[in-house]
Amino acid sequence: MKAKILSFLVFLVLLVTISTADSPAKPIRILVITGGHDYKVEEFNQMLASLSDNIIYQIAELPSAYEMFLPENRSKYDVLVFYHMWQTITEEQATVLADCIRQGKPLVVLHHSICAFDDWPEYINIIGGKYFHKPTTVNGKEYPACSYVHDLHFKVRIVNPENPVTKGLTDFEIFDETYKGFYVEEGTTPLLTTDEPTSSPVIGWSKMYGKSRVVTLQSGHDVPTFENPKFRKLLKQSVEWAYKGQ
Repeated sequence: MKAKILSFLVFLVLLVTISTADSPAKPIRILVITGGHDYKVEEFNQMLASLSDNIIYQIAELPSAYEMFLPENRSKYDVLVFYHMWQTITEEQATVLADCIRQGKPLVVLHHSICAFDDWPEYINIIGGKYFHKPTTVNGKEYPACSYVHDLHFKVRIVNPENPVTKGLTDFEIFDETYKGFYVEEGTTPLLTTDEPTSSPVIGWSKMYGKSRVVTLQSGHDVPTFENPKFRKLLKQSVEWAYKGQ
């Protein structure tokens, strides 16, 4: 009798294991925030659609996208992706957005989003860096205005190939826009660097903001980057790593 009971219990465990394995993984819902900067919409969306069968996206454009940061709307997505260069934000909007991320909504920041919100100091703390359009003081130190150069071939170097964001990637060439002189917060984890003289050396990093994981990638200007398979893998793994921190 004991042997029959044991066999039945083993059968139940195997049945549950098989059922769990066959169950489709819950898709990661990313909310991509745009606004304040033109971009190639079709090609950008093609990149988002190519990331994974387990990643689905929707686009929300500022300023109407501010509604999505309200507590009642936060359950509608899992990860925020910033691809905006918006500048206008009220005190109330800033409080709600910072709280949205601080309380556990992970974030992936792309390209010109490090140029956004010039007059909102907390934004620097959220994303871990900032492109300055004008001389700006941060933590008592003044930084000059930054510079940029369009359409350059340059090498992206992987800092740590064992990091979950960059795992499986090796150094790669990219055709993109460079930013030089932008601020990177001390204490962030460097992910990507470059020797390109028209760029700041660290061009990708991760950090925590409150309960949320944040990844910032400086690249992402135009179609050649959208179609670059290594950048796509980098973006996919950034989303996945950020999401796993929930």
